[in-house]
Amino acid sequence: MPAKWTKRIIGAAALAAIAGGLAWFAWPRPVLADLATIAKGPIEVTADDDGKTRVRHVYTVSAPIAGKVLRISHPLGEQGPSLHVGDEVAANQTVALMQPTLPGFIDVRSRDQLEAEVLAADAAIQQQQAEVQRIEAALDFSRTEFQRAQTLLRTQSTSAQAFDKAKFDVANNEAALASAKAQVDMRRAVRTSLAARLMDPANAAPSAEPACCVRVLAPASGRVLKIIQDSEATVLPGTPLVDIGNPLDLEIVADLLSTDAVQIKVGAPVRIDGWGGQPIRGKVVRVDPAGFLKVSALGIEEQRVRVTIDFADPPDTWSSLGHDYRVVVHVTTWSAPEARTVPVSALFRKGNQWAVFADENGRAQMVTVSIGHRNNGMAEVLSGLAAGDRVVLHPSDRIGDGTRVAQRD
Repeated sequence: MPAKWTKRIIGAAALAAIAGGLAWFAWPRPVLADLATIAKGPIEVTADDDGKTRVRHVYTVSAPIAGKVLRISHPLGEQGPSLHVGDEVAANQTVALMQPTLPGFIDVRSRDQLEAEVLAADAAIQQQQAEVQRIEAALDFSRTEFQRAQTLLRTQSTSAQAFDKAKFDVANNEAALASAKAQVDMRRAVRTSLAARLMDPANAAPSAEPACCVRVLAPASGRVLKIIQDSEATVLPGTPLVDIGNPLDLEIVADLLSTDAVQIKVGAPVRIDGWGGQPIRGKVVRVDPAGFLKVSALGIEEQRVRVTIDFADPPDTWSSLGHDYRVVVHVTTWSAPEARTVPVSALFRKGNQWAVFADENGRAQMVTVSIGHRNNGMAEVLSGLAAGDRVVLHPSDRIGDGTRVAQRD
């Protein structure tokens, strides 16, 4: 073959290869996408939120009187009970001791006034004692006069009226003497009261005898959950001192949105997780009839309703939980054992309807679907898709009606 023809053949082959490469690059390729298959299975809709555990019956021990409560948790050797958080207590066990408070400090003007009142009380006592001496002298004289009247009456030398008058004077002076002595005792008591008010509180100390103290008793058996007033302090009546309860008598409270609470029924199943262990089963025992306003972390005002949940699993599965522990609750508001489900990530809005891209022989076809209940991951398909259909997950703007698609590896 001549060289001229050889060159022509080689050139034509090169041009054909270049044209084939250009055609291969220009030929439309299928868009790689994640595909999911429509299947039948269980689905549930839950109301999810944070909750916390709490002891069902917490007994708050309060101060019965005003006084000084001694330190509750202290080293051994000091007076009073030594309790710490977690200690077990029995009913009627002493949990705190209270002593009388020391008198308050007196300012200079009040001290001067009290000292003047003490001097006045001393003078009043002396005055009353002088009155007692005067009445005693009068009583002695009246008794002498009465004896003389008795002698004269026997000899008919005085009248009966004079005798009665002498007898009356004796009785009158005896009563006056008793009244005067009582006045002395009263003024001495007033003086003692004023002197007590002048006592320096720095030199006064309560008695260390147990009889001087008021023992605060535990109302029920349990464990110490919290020591509210640990240090020694002067408290008012009703001041909380110790919280006591049974850590195994736990329940969960969760503040759910009112829009979720209206769908929750008593007895609804609950899944409890987010506490550091395996998921626990529970059930709703109470939905409060009244809501309250709560401001979220973003500053949004929300109407919340408190829901109370009991554990359905045995205590062995949740015994490591304690009072005021954080948990996450998932309260079931609707469920179905067999339903056609589609991933929520496959749905998008087409006008006022939901739609998906279905895989039809390697091409995406937009299908309008009717959706029922849905949760964070799956949605119930009422119409538009059948079990076994494949849909595109997270459809991008590269996918349209009729676009070729392929499963991404």
